[in-house]
Amino acid sequence: MTTRPEEIDPSSTAPALSECAGPAPSIPGPGPAITRARRELSVLIVTYNSSRWITALLACLAKELIGLAAEVIVIDNASQDGSAEEVARTHPWVRLLRSPSNLGFAAANNVAAKHALGRVLLLLNPDATPAPGSLRRGLEILQTDDTIGLAGGRLTDTSGRLQPSARMFPSFLQEFIILSGLAGRFPRSKFFGHVDRTWANPAVDADVDWIPGAFAFVRSDAFTQLGGFDERFFLYYEEVDLCRRLRQAGYRIQYRPELHAYHLGGASAQTVTGAIVARAGSQLTLWRARSGLLYYRKNHGWLTAWAVNRLERGWHRLRAARARAIGQPLKMLESSQHRALLAQAWVDTLGGQIAPPRPW
Repeated sequence: MTTRPEEIDPSSTAPALSECAGPAPSIPGPGPAITRARRELSVLIVTYNSSRWITALLACLAKELIGLAAEVIVIDNASQDGSAEEVARTHPWVRLLRSPSNLGFAAANNVAAKHALGRVLLLLNPDATPAPGSLRRGLEILQTDDTIGLAGGRLTDTSGRLQPSARMFPSFLQEFIILSGLAGRFPRSKFFGHVDRTWANPAVDADVDWIPGAFAFVRSDAFTQLGGFDERFFLYYEEVDLCRRLRQAGYRIQYRPELHAYHLGGASAQTVTGAIVARAGSQLTLWRARSGLLYYRKNHGWLTAWAVNRLERGWHRLRAARARAIGQPLKMLESSQHRALLAQAWVDTLGGQIAPPRPW
């Protein structure tokens, strides 16, 4: 596929947006004389109906990147709300790639990475705003320790409330613990709070299994060496799989609390027409279930993929029965819909063997 840069074929208080406004930074654009010049950092942002957040984010980045050999690449996944046009109009210093179709998070980042000139890539969601100093510190961490393949930090909402930021690989046992409510009931337990490390002190550095892709620094050479994200993951689990492969290649995944980003979470998911978004985590239920099956089948085999899918379906069957018994029709409907989507995900992916055609 031949491509052109312009068009591709398939805790503290958050800064006020007005504080980020300012002139375009002195960051070199992709002009003929400097197109192949190596950079320290490439910030990769995938947009999908992100016009509400992208302009303010780029204004903040403009200030944070002054003095760095850096570039910002925005790849727009066929937004319907004028996101690409907004970027082109308000921030012409940004390198903008336009996809005529929605490639998903994994494939879009892979395309952006092929255009990137930075030795370090920052994967950044359009609804995640790095705190002052975090870009320089993240770059420094990867430049000074070549054993770290990927690093991330604290994700908080705009009121400073901590979101899951440093996580451990999921498993059938941990899925059961979460569904049973034991993880929420005993967050200080290393056993029950294993997946989200709710027992850990968020102010302490740690080697972890994986870091959310909303705000993650990754070595460009390692990313290229592994072939980037597995593009079967349209959305969700792609960073879990990437971190697993980085660890298998001998790299460390590190959580560093001095790195910080304010993150809305699920912002783009809310714009998908006709899809059911789970209240917990603001995730698209069908897409999350598909990607979960792909992940478990790839990394743990058919039996585990089947067991995890059946476990969640069984839990929602019990939840619906209980809701019916105590007269809660809304909860009964929610669980019935959820169960149907889990069954559909099994069919759509042939039990985790294949990814449905893009876009999902």
